[in-house]
Order: sequence, then C-alpha cells, then structure tokens
Amino acid sequence: MTEGAPLAMTDSEWHDTLAPGAEARAIAFGRARPEFHFTRLQYTSGDWDVDQRMPANLLNSLIEYTSVDVSTRERVLALADPAVLDARFCYLAGHKLVQFTAKERAILEQYLAGGGFLFADDCNHDIDGLFAKSFETEIGGIFGATALRKIPNDHPIYRAFFSFEKGPPATGLELNGWGDDIVHDYLKAVEIGGRIAILYSNKDYGCEWDYDFRNKRFLAEDNTKFGVNIVLHAMTA
Repeated sequence: MTEGAPLAMTDSEWHDTLAPGAEARAIAFGRARPEFHFTRLQYTSGDWDVDQRMPANLLNSLIEYTSVDVSTRERVLALADPAVLDARFCYLAGHKLVQFTAKERAILEQYLAGGGFLFADDCNHDIDGLFAKSFETEIGGIFGATALRKIPNDHPIYRAFFSFEKGPPATGLELNGWGDDIVHDYLKAVEIGGRIAILYSNKDYGCEWDYDFRNKRFLAEDNTKFGVNIVLHAMTA
C-alpha cells in the first residue's frame, strides 16, 4: 500500500488504501462514542492558538472518510480546567515556551493517567527549538526523563485507518530552513500501560494541514489522512 492515495479513485482503489480492519474500527468508534470533539488545550505560557484552520480541515476528513459522528466546531479548553478530564482527544501546539503552572501540570498528569490522549505538535519543527526543549522538559518532569521515546515505524498508529508503511509521512516544512534541515523518520510518544498517552511530533503537521478544507480538491493527494489515523488510534486503541 502507499501513503495515502489520489483524491479521485475508483471504489476498488479506495478500499486498497485502507489498512486491514479500518472500517470495522471506525464503526466500533462510532458506536462506542457517538460524537468526536477536537479539543485544543490553552496553556498560560507560549502561543497555543496556532494553525487555526487545521481543526476544521481534520474534522472534514473524518466526515469524508469515516462514519464517525463529529462535532464540527473546535473546542478550546484551558489546561487548568477540570473539564479537560472529560475529553478523549486533546491537541497542544505552539512555537514558544511551554511552562505549565502547577495546576496545569496536575490536570495533564491526571488526564493522561486516566486514559486521555494528547497530540502535541511542535510548530518550529526542529529538535532544539524553544517549544521542543521546554515541552520535553515539562513532560520529563511529569513522567520521567526517559518517558518520551521514539515509536517504531510499524506501530499500529500507522495502520489505524490508512496504511503508512514507512512510518510518519513527511511534511513540506521540514527542509525550509526554519528547523534543523533534517527529515525525521520517527515520532515520539509517552506510553502508559502499553498505550500511547502523548503522541509528540516535530514535523509540524498543524501547519501542513492549516488550510481551508475546500482546497483539498486542488491536491493530488490529501495530506490530512495521517490525522485520521491519529484520531482513530486515539479513540480505539
């Protein structure tokens, strides 16, 4: 299988792009959780409100490709708000310093230990940038310095709906001079009880997907498909 597929496909070609069991997982997700909310975390430091068109784009992809019932509006919650504990999927991103308050740190730890899933995306898309250094320090302070580790490129997240046999798809932002000019062939994660609690990307998927969803028709290949995998894995693993 290939990483995604052109938007114009026959029925047989469409099914060939799906990972084994993809449709069953989507149906099971829909039955277990009738509505998916894209929840963005607002934290007191840094710039949390980045990539503002990305959530609508990803939600459109879930509607287009799966049977998942979605709330079509992004939900923003302060990380210090106990309502975070009721979310199943959260997104956190930025370019600048990440320095959680004591309450933010406590809520995040409780949320993740209780089965929550956080997709954290470094908008600087580099290894040694301010977001990366500070976020990794914060996570190390909560879960330990070695908790954030590379995940293998045959991890189930790469087969959660679409198949990505080479691991995480590259973005068009990884060689533009803002980062370290290296295409990283891995993602990192913190795992709790054998499941991903934090999926951490320095590939800047948020910026890659930050365009009006109606413009996908101009792409030879929809680059948001890996986002569908992230959501389906988060909700069914």
